[in-house]
Amino acid sequence: MTGKETMKPDMKLDIVLKADSMGTQEAVVSAIGALQTPGVKIDVIHAEVGHVSKSDLFLAETGSRLVMGLNVDILPKTKEMAKEHQIEVRLHNVIYKFLDDLKQIAESLTLPEEEERVLGKARVIALFSGGKKGIILGCEVLEGRLALGQKFRVISAPGTVYTGTIESLHIEKDAVKEAKLGQQVGVKVEGFKRARAGDIVESYEVERPKKNRRWQPRGDVFRMGA
Repeated sequence: MTGKETMKPDMKLDIVLKADSMGTQEAVVSAIGALQTPGVKIDVIHAEVGHVSKSDLFLAETGSRLVMGLNVDILPKTKEMAKEHQIEVRLHNVIYKFLDDLKQIAESLTLPEEEERVLGKARVIALFSGGKKGIILGCEVLEGRLALGQKFRVISAPGTVYTGTIESLHIEKDAVKEAKLGQQVGVKVEGFKRARAGDIVESYEVERPKKNRRWQPRGDVFRMGA
């Protein structure tokens, strides 16, 4: 299995804005345009005076499913539609808190959905034949441990050249479940033969961060208070 790299497009946050007056609306639109949110473009796809209505939710559905209101309420039965269509409505009555809230939502979009934690690191010190389609990397463990079932990558001079899962470990002729700091171990790699002595083998795990998750529309109405 070979690694793949993808270019991430710029994040975009489309919102529907509701305000209690034209003056408030213009002030908020101007303030949103001045917000500094690196990596995220905030776009007001619709701005209007009045309480949040079903038509606002239909418009929000074409964007990021977010309606932001300042000094307004939500019309009857609209909350039920927000839940049904998974649209988030956030109602504020203080403009600076409105802007802080919007900025936090935008910044959260740049957080990684997953994080990597390195479990072990080894240096390739020898190469052995692993059959027609593979190779055995003779490695010395420099940090942590290498263990069966872990994800791993081979890092060469230009960067990562291979990613896969550790399915075979041998210390001398014995099959083992793990290799610890200072041990020398053979790691079999299928479908790849471009490794070289001096390359680094890293084992790692991918986990979802427990805190500071990316914002996603929760399908409800939130009155943010004063």
